[in-house]
Amino acid sequence: MITLEQAKSLKRGDIIHSNYHKNSDGTCMRWRVNGRVKLWKRNADKVQVPIKYGLRDYDYLHEGNLNFAHLPNNCPRENKENV
Repeated sequence: MITLEQAKSLKRGDIIHSNYHKNSDGTCMRWRVNGRVKLWKRNADKVQVPIKYGLRDYDYLHEGNLNFAHLPNNCPRENKENV
């Protein structure tokens, strides 16, 4: 799970992994941050991260669905394979 502070510190080009979607080989689906993270001055708990997958799939991570993703260094699937 990505915390709110981690989401605020993401930059364009950073890679995040999906918790629920998997590739055909069983690895976590990778999403790329596609733009600048949007923050709000009046509500510090609000964040919007544009993400891209593949050629034409775009979406946003926001404070309500940060639990659907994790950072690559916290990936449970890759850590199992390396052990």
